[in-house]
Amino acid sequence: MSLQLSAIPTRTARWCALHPWRAMLAWVAFVTVAVAMAAMIPTQETTDADYRLGESGHADELVTSAGLGAPITENVLVSSPSGDLDRAAAESAGAALTTAMRGIDGVEKVSAPQWSPDGTAMLVAVQLAKNHDDAAPLVAATAAVQAEFPDLDIREAGDLTVDAAVNDQVAKDLSSAETISLPLTLILMLIAFGALIAAGLPVLLAATSVAATVGIIAPLSYLVHADATVTSMIVLIGMAVGVDYSLFYLKREREERAKGHSTLDAVAIAAQTSGHSILVSGGAVIASMAGLFIIGDTTFNSLAVGAILVVAVAVLGSITVLPALLAKLGRWVDRPRVPLLWRLNKRIGRGGISSRVLAPVVGHPALALAFSTLVVVALAVPALGMKTHSASLETLPASIPEAQTLRAMSAAFPTEGAVAELVVRAPADSRADVASALRLVARGAAGTGLFVGGAAPTQVSEDGRTSVLQLAMPFEESDPRVDDAIRQLRSDLAPAALDGLGAEYAVGGDPAESLDFVDRQHQRLPLVIGFVLLLTLLIMAFTFRSLAIALVSTVLNLASVGVAFGLMTLVFQHGWFEGALDFSSPGFVIDWVPLFVLVVLVGLSMDYHVFVLSRVREHLQRGLPARLAVREGVADTAGVVTSAATVMVSVFAIFATLSMMEMKMMGVGLSAAILIDATVIRLVMLPAILVLLGERAWWPTRPTRPVGDVVEETEPAYELASS
Repeated sequence: MSLQLSAIPTRTARWCALHPWRAMLAWVAFVTVAVAMAAMIPTQETTDADYRLGESGHADELVTSAGLGAPITENVLVSSPSGDLDRAAAESAGAALTTAMRGIDGVEKVSAPQWSPDGTAMLVAVQLAKNHDDAAPLVAATAAVQAEFPDLDIREAGDLTVDAAVNDQVAKDLSSAETISLPLTLILMLIAFGALIAAGLPVLLAATSVAATVGIIAPLSYLVHADATVTSMIVLIGMAVGVDYSLFYLKREREERAKGHSTLDAVAIAAQTSGHSILVSGGAVIASMAGLFIIGDTTFNSLAVGAILVVAVAVLGSITVLPALLAKLGRWVDRPRVPLLWRLNKRIGRGGISSRVLAPVVGHPALALAFSTLVVVALAVPALGMKTHSASLETLPASIPEAQTLRAMSAAFPTEGAVAELVVRAPADSRADVASALRLVARGAAGTGLFVGGAAPTQVSEDGRTSVLQLAMPFEESDPRVDDAIRQLRSDLAPAALDGLGAEYAVGGDPAESLDFVDRQHQRLPLVIGFVLLLTLLIMAFTFRSLAIALVSTVLNLASVGVAFGLMTLVFQHGWFEGALDFSSPGFVIDWVPLFVLVVLVGLSMDYHVFVLSRVREHLQRGLPARLAVREGVADTAGVVTSAATVMVSVFAIFATLSMMEMKMMGVGLSAAILIDATVIRLVMLPAILVLLGERAWWPTRPTRPVGDVVEETEPAYELASS
């Protein structure tokens, strides 16, 4: 089975090298058709119903089916820059706002101006018609009233303006990241190869893999609805693995040519070695990404589909069109050379700077392992105190004016902050009993101190069967007391008043949705971790025929994840480097980020892990003793691993500079963890463990040289593969 798996990239590369124009045209046709699908088939995006989860999802379903969905609302806040609001001027501004808003098409209702409890702010609420999504006339009216009352501070924020502002900021951030990442990746490839064509091939393969995947996602979205973030995920993962796989293949092909092999021989050897590693590492990445399905969330399902697909496409391109391009280009792949970079590459030599670190690790493995373990444990320990919560007002960047306005509204009007919804469905003839029970719930809720007294009027559906009671909490959404309030409402207050009525009820609202998501994630995160680690363990055991190697790989993956979680906790929960990274700590990590970082980190780190182990095994198969095989194998691959990790760290670090907190967390977690993983874990811990274990690392069988499996450097590899 191992021989058959190893033969797949070899036979594929042989055919593509013999028929380069067919292979290249087939790849161009594949990418063209895929991109055309995106143009012809509209992508089915996720809907609100796709995100329903747990009790809050049931509450939303009850509200929607009863036609009681929250109306689209825009709010205008009137305050004073000095803090002392002139009541008469504010009343005049409120009247002007009311008159202006009522004259705008699509406005159904303008509420009477509402004063804050302390009299320092006034709020005008504007309700829009269903399916009305144009806030521009309202924004213009607000600006006109602001110009009329220059001594007041008049700001607008609501469903439409906040969503538009956040979407614009996300698009701006992603556009900035993509604009910087492509030339940055090309520059790093130029440094790695010292030649323009060699540097461009990995970027070209990665870019075409991403384009093809984005096209294929369009028809697939009718099976798994596409989340708005899936394209970003495809770009992120596609560029990382596409560049890595090409880098592994191209470096090995150039290395074999430098030993005197012909181009076709070098392509064949690269296929047997690096091509096989690409298949294995691609399988490990796909297995890791598949863990996202376990959560059962529509966003993670969409991200998993996009990531798995782009990895599969990148693997396909690496073992088909890349060998064809290399065979056709021949030694022209090293042209045109960039003189300074080319000489620098030659001067650094085999293994690059990383190989200098290897000598003391191999010479003193126990000391190296002890020191590196202390570093990893110290970075991972803070993860034990990690707190997670959904994104909220606190995580929106201060650069978004509407977010600042929302914060001011929430501070002045507590009912505009965290709000829970108790939804009750009962027979219409029970309407009076339900209303009485809801009044009882409201009084009990106010008595707990966790809810604001004076609940909003109960909404009742036209058929009288569904009632919705809104209960505001005087806390920010990330405050732990909000979760306590939701749990008490669900477990005590609502059952005590409603259980005897035979009614169906559920507690929903934004805070309840966040609580349900976090609870689901906490329940299933151990399953995801177990699934990912078990699959990668099985892949490693099957590939290397070694239980010890499989266990070592699993432990090192856990170490990488611990470092990532620990660093995110230190930075975003405890506020380390706030000034340098330009953010204010929310006191928690956004709930979906750790899981996302987990699967991406395990998947990507397995790329160079498999590459290193494969090279060590090659030397063992050629008869080298274990210690020498480790030294030679790690030295052979250190430069490639350093280049691959540098690309990933640099690209992810770009996300750490963006304004949206989710992207910043993802960028910091991945870039810092991959840096530690590629240096401390894979360059120190891995070789130290392999040296200490010696022959036992490959238990139960030591790698031997099967006939025809690995080609000796002195044999005509291409002729052998063709015979």
